[in-house]
Amino acid sequence: MWALNNMSEIKVLVTGASGFIGKNLVCRLHEMPNTCVIVFTRKQNLTKLVELVAASDMIVHLAGVNRPDSATEFTHGNVDLTIEVCDAIRSSGRNIPMIFASSTQADIPTLYGRSKKHAEQIVQLLAEETGNPVSIFRLPGVFGKWCKPNYNSVVATFCHNIARNIPIQVSDSDANLDLVYIDDLVSIFIDKLFHMNHGLEWGQVTPIYHITLGQLANQIRSFGDCRIDLMSERVGNGLVRSLYSTYVSYLPKHKFVYNLPQYGDERGVFVEMLKTHDSGQFSYFTISPGVTRGSHYHHTKTEKFLVVKGDVRMRFRQLMNDDEFEVEVNGGTPQVVDSIPGWVHNITNIGKEEVIVMLWANEIFDPDNPDTIACKVKD
Repeated sequence: MWALNNMSEIKVLVTGASGFIGKNLVCRLHEMPNTCVIVFTRKQNLTKLVELVAASDMIVHLAGVNRPDSATEFTHGNVDLTIEVCDAIRSSGRNIPMIFASSTQADIPTLYGRSKKHAEQIVQLLAEETGNPVSIFRLPGVFGKWCKPNYNSVVATFCHNIARNIPIQVSDSDANLDLVYIDDLVSIFIDKLFHMNHGLEWGQVTPIYHITLGQLANQIRSFGDCRIDLMSERVGNGLVRSLYSTYVSYLPKHKFVYNLPQYGDERGVFVEMLKTHDSGQFSYFTISPGVTRGSHYHHTKTEKFLVVKGDVRMRFRQLMNDDEFEVEVNGGTPQVVDSIPGWVHNITNIGKEEVIVMLWANEIFDPDNPDTIACKVKD
């Protein structure tokens, strides 16, 4: 395995640094200690490339062309530039580990596919002739923040348009997509840079997500619906987590904030914030001084109360044996109080200022089956 030989600072050259993958990779590399990032973009003169390669300890070759104005740009952007990078490595007289970003379309006989296949052969020859560490990654569709919409990523286009209420086109809802999330890809690239073997190897990207075009459109639409029905998708892991993060990154600035419905009377206000499919809902309520709220019990529903401002007294009574319990809680001490099935409970503002209480319930409120039965704690 190629070794760094305890270099105090690692210089990583990223070609195509101003592109979608390049921006995310450069950002992550800048976060790493003892790492100097060298960038090469299409705005720089090609004669500068030899100097940049010679100054580098590692290279991630991302630069390429996939939607040119003319067919000749495929050759210039994908083949000729790769030749320049490989020749610069040779002329440096050193082995400089390189990751090359290819495409799953390299085996498809299109102008783009052929150009990526040719570029693969160029870096493969470098590895065979010199033993230079080279890792080729054939990438499927990559999605995530900072990807250009209406270009070559359907995820970016759908997220951008749906976030702006612009219609999207689903040409074939059953079309299958293979997708890789940008943060997963960047982590794989960085890990591979520090674990390169001499010669050629084919890099593996995981996880690869599989979804149909119709499913993708429906999933992204549901993220926008969350602001209306407050129902959150299961965004904690996997593909849905990555798609949700991507969707939010395309929100226009005026949509960073949105209003919630508020219900109020002389006792205070009640505001629902978020609902989930299988983990209940989150809300908050206020209580005016001297006011008592609650005075009911549940058969199955459970709740957690967190007082964030003010002073309250919570009282409980067990329905069957009239066992009683009370506790005083204030916003200066982070404490959660559980409501217990079969116990009548209420909450009273015993202070002089408005009380604010965060509330989690383990189920979404169903007006047809509320499981909330009015009852006094004490007669």
